[in-house]
Amino acid sequence: MSKYFIFIPNLLSIIRIYLMYPLLTFIAEENYLFALYIFAIAAATDGLDGYLARVMNWQTDLGKILDPIADKVLLIGTILILWMNSYIPIFVLIVFVMRDFIIIMGAAFHMTVYETAAPNPNIFGKITTFVHIGYLAAVFIDIIFDLNLTNFLIDFLVALVTLISLFLYGLNWFKLTAKLHRE
Repeated sequence: MSKYFIFIPNLLSIIRIYLMYPLLTFIAEENYLFALYIFAIAAATDGLDGYLARVMNWQTDLGKILDPIADKVLLIGTILILWMNSYIPIFVLIVFVMRDFIIIMGAAFHMTVYETAAPNPNIFGKITTFVHIGYLAAVFIDIIFDLNLTNFLIDFLVALVTLISLFLYGLNWFKLTAKLHRE
């Protein structure tokens, strides 16, 4: 029976990508409350698709590609437009984009040169995604309610977590590369 529902995590990833249009539109129109609602729904689809894929064993090869793409579209798209509206400092934007760009290039390199999949995301990568979602939600809440949840220290800590995540991905790649060379 569950094999008939294997498409659901992929559908959730596609929904997350499609939610970017209304999310970015609401931000551009400075309707941050509705942007927060859409962002929360998109973030929930991220958690739900991962849960269903792992717990229900509804993983597919398409999902292994689609889910990280949907994550990057959601996070990079949101942080970029928030930066364009002067709510995110440039150094946070650069660190977010740099991390994802390097991870994508590293995965492409591994898949091309070694003809193997890149290392699987580690737990710290998942924590980093959670931190990014929480950070962006806090930025929305700050804009809407003027609570001053984000400041330079929070921006710095989020950037630091992002850099640590990149370092750990790099470490995993070096370990995988060394293992492939020994074989």
